[in-house]
Amino acid sequence: MRSKMLVVAIAAGLGLAGAGVHAAPAPQNAQSSAARNAEVEQLKAQLAALQAKVDELEQRTDAQSDINVSNGQNIEAIQKAQASSKSSLDKALSNTTFSGKMYFDFSNVDQKNSDTGKTDASGYGIDVKRFYLGVDHKFNDIWSASLTTDFNYVANDGETNLFVKKAYVQGKFDQAAVLRIGSADMPWIPFVESFYGFRYVEPTTTDRLKYANSADWGLHLGGDIGENKFANYAVSVVNGGGYKNPSRSKGVDVEGRVGFVPFEGMIVALGGYSGHLGKETQNISAPHTAQRGDVMVAYADKTVRVGAEYFTAKNWGNLVMSPVSDKANGYSLWGSVALTDELALFARYDNAKLSRDIDRQSKDVYYNLGLQYQVTKGFKLAGVWKHEKADHSVTTPVPPHVQNVKTNEIGVFGEVAF
Repeated sequence: MRSKMLVVAIAAGLGLAGAGVHAAPAPQNAQSSAARNAEVEQLKAQLAALQAKVDELEQRTDAQSDINVSNGQNIEAIQKAQASSKSSLDKALSNTTFSGKMYFDFSNVDQKNSDTGKTDASGYGIDVKRFYLGVDHKFNDIWSASLTTDFNYVANDGETNLFVKKAYVQGKFDQAAVLRIGSADMPWIPFVESFYGFRYVEPTTTDRLKYANSADWGLHLGGDIGENKFANYAVSVVNGGGYKNPSRSKGVDVEGRVGFVPFEGMIVALGGYSGHLGKETQNISAPHTAQRGDVMVAYADKTVRVGAEYFTAKNWGNLVMSPVSDKANGYSLWGSVALTDELALFARYDNAKLSRDIDRQSKDVYYNLGLQYQVTKGFKLAGVWKHEKADHSVTTPVPPHVQNVKTNEIGVFGEVAF
């Protein structure tokens, strides 16, 4: 705008100058008139050139202004996108939690076979029995998702394994109706573990003897009933092969549990299982159905834990190969007492008859004794002594006789949870 005013002022000046020339009362001749006309034309040409340069300068200025505006808009858009992305990330992280749990030990094992002597399982070693890493994300007040990976290393086989233990979508419609779709906790083992309290030292009896799965792929429904949660239940319809085996089976297996809470800390629970453990497919028939019944009575508070578990199983290990039906049963007793805020004394005793029909000599006795030290929140160590005696009959060498394997283990066991 200022450049245009400058050009107008120059033009006005030239016009006044020309008017003054025409108004001067001096004699003129043809030669002087031609010279003045040439001078005026020259001034006009200079004025036109000046106008062209001014227009060019204005165009450049307008173009630069457009660029500046565009750059400003781009920067603003980038800043808004970054703010939106940060907001979305913050929102996602605020609804996502990460967790982990590790079971480990350093111990000496002394294992002897009554026929062959000391076994290769004997010796010193460190084991990472389990290392769980979990991610849980909450979409809203009803829907969420969970993933838990499982890693383990056992010194006597020298192998590491990494797999998915739990992966499910959850719909919590009410405290009495929680639905999980995918691989999730089964109704019995995790429930018993919550009252037992020393899973990092040894699995519960049905888990240790492989008469149950802690997680499996399928549909899971459970919850607490009543305002005071005086009862609870869980039912799972699953493939039957366990969380390590998500393959299809011909039918589905069912496990269920109901629990009653007479008073705070006390639980009386009943459970059951029926199915083919994932062994029956379209081309392989299972002549037997695996069945299991469970009972648990337990009490747990900050100072004392005490409990008893009983199971009876039918056809658990001979679904396909043996035409003869078989049964097994066993029980587990446990207890612990807090001596101080950091120290707790614990003990456990298991006794099971593994084959009541096919191999009556087959049985297992297990017990442990230990002292736990709470190092800090989420980290505890225990000095433990374990003993197990497993008996079963063998047909070689002839005549048939009972072979037993005795195992003694002493060491430090630990749990880290975050």
